[in-house]
Amino acid sequence: MSIAFLAADTDVARAARAQLIALYGEADADTAETLVALGGDGFMLETQHRYLGRNRPIYGMNCGSVGFLMNEYREDALPERIAAAQPSVLHPLRMHATTVTGGAAEALAINEVSLLREQRQAAKIRISVDGTVRLEELICDGVLVSTPAGSTAYNLSAHGPIVPLTANLLPLTPISAFRPRRWRGALLPGASDVLFEVLEPEKRPVAAVADYTEVRDVLTVRVREDRTVSLMLLFDPDHSLSERIIAEQFTA
Repeated sequence: MSIAFLAADTDVARAARAQLIALYGEADADTAETLVALGGDGFMLETQHRYLGRNRPIYGMNCGSVGFLMNEYREDALPERIAAAQPSVLHPLRMHATTVTGGAAEALAINEVSLLREQRQAAKIRISVDGTVRLEELICDGVLVSTPAGSTAYNLSAHGPIVPLTANLLPLTPISAFRPRRWRGALLPGASDVLFEVLEPEKRPVAAVADYTEVRDVLTVRVREDRTVSLMLLFDPDHSLSERIIAEQFTA
């Protein structure tokens, strides 16, 4: 098995990479059968974006803090662990944004696409799903659409629901909603086309963020899952990503 080792810019991750290369050698990342990402969840997200759509399975080992998307760091029997790992195939969200000046931008999000107010005044946003206006005016700090894999990230912090990988659902979650005060969001079919229209954009400017790609002063933002693009993560059988997402719903 040919393995390429990628490390976050930390002393711990760099030392782990050096030790693993000494044990197993190293292949070029463009030709290796498997990529091993050493770091935390942030580095895993960075690695996913770097190799998105390039048909490279990624096996993460935690050299960071939380490590929700990572396997336990161990140096022994790594090829055997990778061979026995369970794959999880993820599809990103594709964001199309237009700005108040007529510009356009596109980006992919593995976790979520979020709209966030830029200044002190709350944002006003109209929400349509598959061409039907579902919420004429949401007054809020922001709103996001999450993938199932990303439902335990920002979406969960905003009190959105955790979604199992196989559910084929996208959480739509408000961030500090003021009106409608009791609206807590929605669960949408995976194939939904979601359109956000920013109301009063000059007075209440809004930024759109696809993972870490930010577009300022947006006018409209369209989001949908892109199943033409995929990535594969590998997890130890006793701690699969699906199991982690289910278990997260029962944590205090």
